Amino acid sequence: MIARNVGKEVNLLNKYRDIIQKTETIRSLGSVLEIQGNVILSRGPEVRLGELCHIEVNATLERFTRHAKDQIESYVLAEVVGFRDSTVILAPLEKIVGVSPGSRVVSTGNMPAVSLTPAVLGRVIDGLGRPIDNRGMLVEGVPHSLYAEVPDPLSRPLIRTPLVTGVKAIDALLTIGLGQRIGIFAGSGVGKSTLLGMIAKYSTADVNVIALIGERGREVNEFIQEQLGESGRKKSVVVTSLASESPMNRVRAGYLATTIAEYFRDLGKNVLLMMDSVTRLAHAQREIGLSRGEPAATRGYPPSVFSMIPNLMERAGTTPKGTITGVYTVLVEGDDMNEPIADTARGVLDGHITLSRRLNSQNHYPAIDVADSISRTMVQVIDKDHLKAAQDFREIYTAYKENEETINLGAYARGADPVIDSAILLREPMRKFLRQSPNEQLTFDETRRLLRETLLPLRAKGSQVMRRVN
Repeated sequence: MIARNVGKEVNLLNKYRDIIQKTETIRSLGSVLEIQGNVILSRGPEVRLGELCHIEVNATLERFTRHAKDQIESYVLAEVVGFRDSTVILAPLEKIVGVSPGSRVVSTGNMPAVSLTPAVLGRVIDGLGRPIDNRGMLVEGVPHSLYAEVPDPLSRPLIRTPLVTGVKAIDALLTIGLGQRIGIFAGSGVGKSTLLGMIAKYSTADVNVIALIGERGREVNEFIQEQLGESGRKKSVVVTSLASESPMNRVRAGYLATTIAEYFRDLGKNVLLMMDSVTRLAHAQREIGLSRGEPAATRGYPPSVFSMIPNLMERAGTTPKGTITGVYTVLVEGDDMNEPIADTARGVLDGHITLSRRLNSQNHYPAIDVADSISRTMVQVIDKDHLKAAQDFREIYTAYKENEETINLGAYARGADPVIDSAILLREPMRKFLRQSPNEQLTFDETRRLLRETLLPLRAKGSQVMRRVN
């Protein structure tokens, strides 16, 4: 009994010893000079790039008395994002109301990190890692740096196993591999959030990490309650940073979600990292870059945006411990698939899924344009029969899409082209196969069976296109 009590006391002392060791006894101080756009300029303190600082704010709290007023001291958390001669450039992570010239800036000596345990699963947190779901505080764990290194490329195992999403059009024709990074490219209001919710609920991944960056508050709750649902939420961590929050907070949310995904990957899990959207993340980085004096390079985006995107995406992938499969949405401006952010992301990713506004207007859900989409790892993760059926389907679907106007006008003479003849024959079966309601889930075997059944009319007729492909 005495030994047990002594052991408890030792553990308690160890806890306080760790706190003392982590406490900075000497703090470097500085003072605010001015605020420029989304950054704060200060004289001092002595800090490193990326270090966190506290900007002290004096606020007046009026009590319910006639004359008494209490001065309370609070602070704004900010990150060092650059230097200009001897001036420190700080990007605030919180609202800066109350900051004034001369406000004291205190270095913390800490780099951006988050404390993680498996208990974070099923929680909704903000860009600073604080829970916002009214389910209590998070348990303290081991700190993990937000700016971890990209894994060594030669240590990455090859992608050889499919990740089943439960969405027919993707699993059959754009099969994703465990550890692949793929983008969903869409304009606004074309159904990308609904598609993300379907993938999160139905995928075979062990853990989902979902970053909602720059969203409206209404959309966040709708996604969690309706698209994700209780079944999807149980195996998910949702990181959210609203459009109304500071640009640095939105950027931090992207890095935080990636760090959480790495944590579960290192536990041996197959993690699905979903980021919605890369475009809003780039917009936040643009605001920071321009405010700190970077030149506008391409269409108003500074160089830091085009270095951030590959650095963040390259952290997903395979490792000997586990995998991170990245699904990144790209909100294309004006449906321009070649705008700078879309072009940069497409060059880094291992494939892209394009959502079509035309299909969306025809009540075709999900509005995936398979003719304009590709998965670069599909060949390595499926068998030959599946690959052959997918190639046949895509060839016929593309033929109809390219000749749709001629067919609808009645200008096409049947028999002129066997591929187009096959496309006309299979138009309705293909459309039926590609459509799927948000509440419909299919296994990989069911999807492959339906794909073969869709192509059966061609095999029965001995179509020339089937003979040519085979």
